[in-house]
Amino acid sequence: MKFNIKKISFVIPLYNEEESLKQLHKEIVAVVKKLKFDYEIIFINDGSTDNTQKELEKLDNVKIVTLRRSYGQTAGIDAGIKNSKGDVIVTMDGDGQNNPADVPKLIKKLQRWDVVVGWRKRRKDPTLKKFFSFGARKLRKIIFKDGIHDAGCGLKVFKRECFDNLDLYGEMHRFIHIILKSRGFKVTEVIVDHRPRLKGKTKYNWTRTIKSLVDMLTILFWRRFANRPLHVFGTFGFLLTTVGIFGIVGIVVNHFLFFNLPYETMLLVIFSTIVLAGIQLFVSGIITDICVKNFFSTSSERPYYISSIKSKT
Repeated sequence: MKFNIKKISFVIPLYNEEESLKQLHKEIVAVVKKLKFDYEIIFINDGSTDNTQKELEKLDNVKIVTLRRSYGQTAGIDAGIKNSKGDVIVTMDGDGQNNPADVPKLIKKLQRWDVVVGWRKRRKDPTLKKFFSFGARKLRKIIFKDGIHDAGCGLKVFKRECFDNLDLYGEMHRFIHIILKSRGFKVTEVIVDHRPRLKGKTKYNWTRTIKSLVDMLTILFWRRFANRPLHVFGTFGFLLTTVGIFGIVGIVVNHFLFFNLPYETMLLVIFSTIVLAGIQLFVSGIITDICVKNFFSTSSERPYYISSIKSKT
């Protein structure tokens, strides 16, 4: 069945991108005019501290979603999507490294696919950033086997229905395709151009890698055990109980039949405390994540707050 496109929504989160903004907007407009579809360009100002807001005010034919402070790229994307009206959603980075000229070939793939991810095969990033990305990509491949080379590419296109009943948190914008694939949507990738950053400063640092790893583990749990948490908690509980019983029996047998180990009581308490603390933190983190997701999905609250929404024509 042919997928008919009426309107395209560009969703672009921004944080301190005053220097890249004007050129990016110009390139997007040039592309959509060739496509001859109705369109909207939504810029989300994620608490920028430079003149990004002032530069946005100078642009025509844009919707400006201004967040009260910086909540992160995922929150920006979520806010943009929830304020969009297109039946095709295009996400892009605001630094100008994604080339809007690649959008038509990604949209063309939507005739057979639900999600199309850009693949920056020839990346123009600093060596350190490429190193961290390489490690994250290998880890993601082992955990999810999603078949996508470049989950971190900001240039992606989606059919509107992909975001029905989907809320984004943390650093999960990199894993949207994994979540959607687990829901039965068809995902593919297309090689896209990647340009060096000419203006502004990169927002990437090692803490984002750690956050991505945590979100990766959360998604893994959510995919496999969201409907049956007792399976994972019960398994951990059974294993810990079994190990504990054997450990106690071993200590008792050793104490009465052989000889006392030096500091055996202290060592037993220390290692037991470490193990229990680790398990409690892990389990508490998962339970908290489930509670937070349930809260945001069943209430009007969001993990971000919008200061204003303006449409400029």
